Order: sequence, then C-alpha cells, then structure tokens
Amino acid sequence: MGKTAKDHLNGLLTLHLNTIHETFQVLDQTPSSGLEKVTWDAVIQMGDQLSKHATLVGMLWTDETPKVEELEESMTSYFNMLQGFLLLTHGSRVGAGPTLSSCVHASVKKVVDCSFVLMKESVSSYGSLSKNMTNLIPQLVGTVWDACSGLKKTPSTNITAIGRAMTQVAVQMKDVLREMKELKPASSDPLYEEGSSVKAECMPHDNDNDGDDDDDGNSSEGDIGNDLSPYEMRTASLAISVVSETLVVIKELIRTITGFLKQEKANDNISTFVDSLERLLNLCQEIGVQVDEIGACLYPPQEISAMKTACDKISSNVDEMEVQLESLGGNTESFLKACANMKISMRKLVSDLSCSGDVVPKMQNLDVNN
Repeated sequence: MGKTAKDHLNGLLTLHLNTIHETFQVLDQTPSSGLEKVTWDAVIQMGDQLSKHATLVGMLWTDETPKVEELEESMTSYFNMLQGFLLLTHGSRVGAGPTLSSCVHASVKKVVDCSFVLMKESVSSYGSLSKNMTNLIPQLVGTVWDACSGLKKTPSTNITAIGRAMTQVAVQMKDVLREMKELKPASSDPLYEEGSSVKAECMPHDNDNDGDDDDDGNSSEGDIGNDLSPYEMRTASLAISVVSETLVVIKELIRTITGFLKQEKANDNISTFVDSLERLLNLCQEIGVQVDEIGACLYPPQEISAMKTACDKISSNVDEMEVQLESLGGNTESFLKACANMKISMRKLVSDLSCSGDVVPKMQNLDVNN
C-alpha cells in the first residue's frame, strides 16, 4: 500500500514539475507590449505567500510521516501558487530590456530550483521519518525563504539593473587600477631616481638579503611588475592617469542615468529609451575590457601597439557615450567635464606611446652594442 501511494505521489510530482517547467519557458520569451504591466511589488508579495506555503509543507514533517492525502493537497496547492508566481513575473517584464530581464530570470530561477528540491525531497521522504529527514526538510524550506527574500533585492527597473551592471564594471576597473599602481621600477636601474614617476609605490630595499631568494622557485612570481625601466614607469604613470579619469567618467555616467528614473516610468517610447540605455552599458563594458587590456600591456615588455589600439577604442566609445546621452537629454556638465579630462590624459599617453615606439628600440640596441 505504501509503495503504491509513493508511486502515486511520484507521478503527481512529475506532472507538476513538467507543468512548471513549461511555464518557466515563458520567461525566455519577450512579453507582448499589449500585456498589462505587473509591478515588482506584486511579485514580491506573491513570493512572500509562496514562502508561507513552503512553511506549511515543512510543518507536515514535524511529528510523523504525513498522510498521502495531506502531502498531495499541499503539493498541488504549492505548485498552483508557483505557477501563478511565474505568470506574474512574466508580466513584470513588460518593457524590460535584456539586462533587467536577465536579473529577473536569475532571481525567479532560484525560487523555482529551491521549490523543486523541496518537493522532490518531500515525496522521496514519504514513508520514513528518520531524524535526518526531519532536519533536512526545514533546511530546504529555509532555502525557499532565502530565494523569495532575494526578490526584494532584484532590480525592478531598467535603470537600476543597468546601473548595477555599470557599477560592476567600475569595480573591475578599480581593481585594474590598484594593480597598475603596484607596478615598480627596477631599483638597480641607474636612471631610476631620475626617470621614475611613481617612486612612492616602490618597496623598501632589503639590505639583509644574501641572494638566497634567487634560488626560490617562487621568487620570479613575486618580481613580476617590479622591474620596469624609467621609460616604462613613465608610460605606467600616464596610463594610471588615463584609467583614473576613465573611472570618473563611468561613475558620472552611472550618476547621470540614475537621474532618468522618473523619465523611464513616464516614457511613452520605452523601447527606444531602453535600447539607448543598453547601448550605454555595452559601451561601458567595452571600455572595461580595454582598460583591462591596458593594465595587462604595462608589464614588461610593454605592448605599445596594443595600448594604442585600446586607447583609440576607449576614446571612440566615450565619444559615442556623449552622443547617446545627448539623445536622452542627459549630458550633464560633470559628465562632459569628466570626458574632457579623460581625453586630455589620453592624448598625453598616446603621445608618449608614439615616442616610446621609436625610443625604446634604440635604447635596447645601445645596450646590446655596449
């Protein structure tokens, strides 16, 4: 009898799982513009109700193995609410661009995945009431709570989602900048004192070193970036200035688009508006890639040509950012000033790179001949 009941529960579970899976696929499709927009607050409220239902499921396992009728009723009720939750989230994506849709999809998938695990374990545990089961079910209920609670942290507008994505780019650029500032000159270089422009970043000399570290297999790894020539240090200093100013540009961009929040809610041509925001994010991410490229190129031997290419791409992307913001009516004085400062720093670096392309090979030839 118990085996038959469990087979029945497994069959019912499979039916519900398939239905939810099919419904979840709707999230991968762009909702019709004619569909009524659902507020994210409504999704959050439904998530709260779902977490309460998960609690009810867990309560079935407090004292004894639940009856098959109780488990069946609880499962059906839970999956019906989960399906309603999915339909609500689909309606919330009306007018959402790729970035916001991706955030919504990721949050909703966590809720679905945790729900599947909870229900599968409930059916699998039917017929037994071991101590492990009574401890495991409440833990799985907790994961559903966490997933539903996470909905409150999910961005509810395109601007919020895109702003967070831009912030991630800024954080990565800040990491690159930190690594660039850790570059150090070769202290044995006779031109070090005269040519280094970032002497403050240097490590203190260790006069007690007897040379034992030369035989250490890890010594070469620690020396990476510690042997730049004066010419390379000057290039690194100019590159640091460029990346610092570029970081300011990204921060001002984030501050500018944040001011569009009311405009997004009142915009009749939401599709064009969101397309422009998405393009700004793409430009921001492309700049982040080029900043990373510049940082990598500063390690000796420095790749002059690659740095020039990266500089050209950054300048071009910043120019397009200005155009995109202008079309949105959002070019602020602080953003334009940040762009201007970045371009000044960029010209200095490009000029230095052009000179270095000629000077460095000649200096290397002199060293060889001597």
